[in-house]
Amino acid sequence: MILPGIAAAHGPTRQKASESITIDAAPDKVWAVIQNFGDMSWHPRIAMTDATKGNEKGSVRTLGFTSGGMMEEELSKYDADKMSYSTFIGHVNVDLLPATNYSSTITVKPADGGAKSDVTWRAAFYRGYPNNEPPANLNDEASVKGVTEFITEGLESLKNKVESGS
Repeated sequence: MILPGIAAAHGPTRQKASESITIDAAPDKVWAVIQNFGDMSWHPRIAMTDATKGNEKGSVRTLGFTSGGMMEEELSKYDADKMSYSTFIGHVNVDLLPATNYSSTITVKPADGGAKSDVTWRAAFYRGYPNNEPPANLNDEASVKGVTEFITEGLESLKNKVESGS
């Protein structure tokens, strides 16, 4: 016999966000902008970045947000040949990103015969409040919305930066 409410006792479930954008530039031009793990200046919410070991697995970058506040993000995988890298944030500042145990992968692939690029940013995470009965700003829906907005803003800014040549 299954009792009502049992599922809720198991806590949060893993959430996902995935966004893609096509950029009117060759993949190597797009990759040149994002390949340096220590430089996230292409994202409008990031005021400064600093990485301890560059593009080496295990490198930790400090993200300083334009709104104030900081977080550390670790490089968990880096593949220049595949124009892709993956990161992990164990201790997310939920005031900046409403999620916990955040991991993401960003990948650049050729599109339109290589004249353009498709950039995909996928993230997996738990809601910002890991216990039962989260406040509205840190529940599953708010976490997915907040992470999706962060990703979308970054991809749109990357597109603008690459296409404008700035």
